[in-house]
Amino acid sequence: MIAKADFIEGMAKGLAVLESFDTERQRLNATLAAQRAGITRAAARRHLLTLTHLGYLESDGSYFWLTPKVLRFSGSYLASARLPRVIQPTLNRLAAQTQESFSAVVLDGDEVVIVARSGVYGAPTRLLAYGLHLGARLPAHATSTGRVLLAAMGPAELSAWLQARTLARLTPQTTVQASALRRLLKQVREDDFCLATEEHELGVLALAVPLRNMQGRTVAALNVVASTQQREASALQQGLLPLLMEAAREVRALL
Repeated sequence: MIAKADFIEGMAKGLAVLESFDTERQRLNATLAAQRAGITRAAARRHLLTLTHLGYLESDGSYFWLTPKVLRFSGSYLASARLPRVIQPTLNRLAAQTQESFSAVVLDGDEVVIVARSGVYGAPTRLLAYGLHLGARLPAHATSTGRVLLAAMGPAELSAWLQARTLARLTPQTTVQASALRRLLKQVREDDFCLATEEHELGVLALAVPLRNMQGRTVAALNVVASTQQREASALQQGLLPLLMEAAREVRALL
């Protein structure tokens, strides 16, 4: 924990305002930003104006939206972080071998974030509703990667995670009961992989395995996504799970 004297409240509020922009709310006024950031409207307005002055937002006088300058943060992370650089050649090789799309994903609060991604070689790319682009954020409870990463938590950490969140229903197949998710995560730990079928998006299958370092700690998840129109769940698991597991073993010494 940080000491109170070392905590810069203004910076925390400014970042909360910046983080309040997402795919659901791409444009915010001061009232909406205040609600999302949990601060007063007057404070939200000052932070919005400051961020606009610094070039991170644009405005029409009432509403504000992000500018490309915010990508400086993600660009710096991708250029300096070890995981994306280490895993990218493996993702590219798997994609070239199978003509499927592979990603490396980490957990960030409620969501998982794609930090490295392959292209689809020799096959047209299918754009999913929420997108599978680099930096995309997806709900952890409804994704194969999220479940792999949640399954790696200790009992107390997982209980705290579940108690602090409401599991949103994204499709009729989404697991939204904490007790049911616990059972699924127990199975993921036993299997050492996760297959999610149409829980995040209808028509989509996703298969994931943990990426562990040499100390045995799960640092990320590796997954492949396919369409139910092209593959059945059993065929995806049978055909690609061995490749995912072998890839995870290959990169372990590098993580």
